[in-house]
Amino acid sequence: MTVPIESLFNQQLSNADFELICSQVYDYCGINISPAKRQMVEGRLRSRVRALGLHSFSEYCQSVFSNSGFQGEFIHLVDAITTNKTEFFREPAHFLYLTNELLPALHLGKFPLRRPLRVWSSACSTGQEPYSLAMELAEFKRTYNDFDFRVQATDISTQVLGVAVRAIYNDDLASDIPVSYQKRYLLKSKDAANKLLRIGPEIRRCVQFARLNLNDADYGQKGKMDIIFCRNVIIYFDAKTQEAILRKLALCLRMGGYLFLGHSETIHGMDLPVRAIAPTIYERI
Repeated sequence: MTVPIESLFNQQLSNADFELICSQVYDYCGINISPAKRQMVEGRLRSRVRALGLHSFSEYCQSVFSNSGFQGEFIHLVDAITTNKTEFFREPAHFLYLTNELLPALHLGKFPLRRPLRVWSSACSTGQEPYSLAMELAEFKRTYNDFDFRVQATDISTQVLGVAVRAIYNDDLASDIPVSYQKRYLLKSKDAANKLLRIGPEIRRCVQFARLNLNDADYGQKGKMDIIFCRNVIIYFDAKTQEAILRKLALCLRMGGYLFLGHSETIHGMDLPVRAIAPTIYERI
């Protein structure tokens, strides 16, 4: 039976339950939840408490952290409290550098690739980043027919991955996509009242989605990547976890491959096998 929201509205997480959630989330995926995020956690978990027909946060925590609950509901807990802000062609300077500098160097340089370029969006959220990458790479392929690529996209949240796979978005989210790309790669409803769009099949075929916890010891990669985007995600981890994640990502790059971070992220003070080549862009060495 669904619990009336009024009965939960004024409830608060106990200190013990909040600390338990924080410690379990940190151990599982490395995300550091500060005390300032307590109200946010309460707000996002209320819907899960109601969906399960429970009456309190305490009852919810007892259920989640039981032996049987951990495998099922804990994933929904992580989905609920993770932040998933993203946009098409976010931080456009990265895409300009990719197109104008890196792709020509990789495809036309002294040691051009003889295989598909492998690109990884490692925290892809609802899919705007990997689809932006695929559109940019498809444009490069229009000029160089012998160029080929594959985009891998991962995220810890099953909820956002579901959105990404469907590839259906409100049309107001397309404002940052170049007009020529919109015409070539987006499908819009013939019904003007339908304010939705879908990424076209040419682009969807190029992107493969999978669930991945960046805190895992092994990312299970088969072969090295040429380019990895890990943007605006390590800000949610403490310094120790940041360095551990970035080291694992760097080791997934081939020598001379490239790592992109978010504009507000830094590797200052970290011992990583990379060197800076442009703002928040690094080369594997």
